[in-house]
Amino acid sequence: MRIIGGRWRRRTITFPSAAGLRPTPDRVRETLFNWLGQDLDGKVCLDLFAGSGALGFEALSRGAAAVVMVEGDSRVLQALRANAAMLGAQNLELHGADGVQFLRQERRVYDVIFLDPPYGLEYLPRLLPLVPPRLAPEGVVYVESGKALELGPEWAEWRSGRAGQVHFHLLKRVPC
Repeated sequence: MRIIGGRWRRRTITFPSAAGLRPTPDRVRETLFNWLGQDLDGKVCLDLFAGSGALGFEALSRGAAAVVMVEGDSRVLQALRANAAMLGAQNLELHGADGVQFLRQERRVYDVIFLDPPYGLEYLPRLLPLVPPRLAPEGVVYVESGKALELGPEWAEWRSGRAGQVHFHLLKRVPC
């Protein structure tokens, strides 16, 4: 898979085949980073269920100040470490953990949170209620899923799209 923008543009990252691992397609990533802005200077990002790492590495490539990637599969985590070393990635923190457990224990605040859990396992209803305390006041949450989202009143859908079977959304918190 190729990184599509920033300082690592056209660099290739590799990852093993694993159950539920489906990298965000190039077209969807391009749309997402157009929505976010091409330059993520100073942004702190959380890539929960990092998988291939495409979203987190793309954010770092585009100048994010820091990216935290969380991946529960040890083989996939090993590939993320290898890709980070190959790219010379700085300001990257990797965690081998379950995404829901990590989010329950995390205390930091993020500008951008990427939520792309395995489809069909119904992670999103458990994850979305845990996100607001971890999101900066002007922060956004990118959600990718296999079906349209049902959002609670605490969320506003800022942007959304669909590419084949992939539904993708950029959410903002509704002020209390």
